[in-house]
Amino acid sequence: MIGSVRGQVIERSATGEVLVEVGGVGYRLAVPLSAIPALEPGSSTFLFAHLHVRDDAMVLYGFPTRDERDTFEVLIGASGVGPKLALAILSVHDPSALRRALADDDLDALTAVPGVGKRTAQRLQVELKARLDVPDLDLVDAPAGGPTPRGEVRAALSGLGYSSDEIRDVLAQLPDDAAVEDLLRDALRALAVSRT
Repeated sequence: MIGSVRGQVIERSATGEVLVEVGGVGYRLAVPLSAIPALEPGSSTFLFAHLHVRDDAMVLYGFPTRDERDTFEVLIGASGVGPKLALAILSVHDPSALRRALADDDLDALTAVPGVGKRTAQRLQVELKARLDVPDLDLVDAPAGGPTPRGEVRAALSGLGYSSDEIRDVLAQLPDDAAVEDLLRDALRALAVSRT
């Protein structure tokens, strides 16, 4: 099993593939699109790796951080999620943003990934919450099976007609340990300022 690759970047593509030479051997790795800008041809790199073996191919996936590789491995363990979809998810959301989307019950963030529709997002929401380390601070005082305070604020803002982009931006600015009423008040203030 190949766990990591350290070497010189020979080439990269806009489609998310990089060629890394290690001891005279070139390894082709599929990487999240967010990693491509840092992988300059001629530069040295270190990538955590996952070797995915199928009947017809062996594909090597590379990640700048261990957290991204571990999240990728959790994603491909979910039903209906193959390596391509898992890589697409990590190309749109880094692991912490993905955990935040799950903690906030943010289906819009999941459907922003190409190939993920509303039904798939709902299934992923349920399955991944159990598999990934979703931040406990968002789940404190939430009734069993009920929405988190941030999830309630998201629903309230959506009901008031704010766009998913506006809601996502304002939630990123809010503290993690406040009551629903305080979070909603702060969110409305921030949104009022951003619209002026």
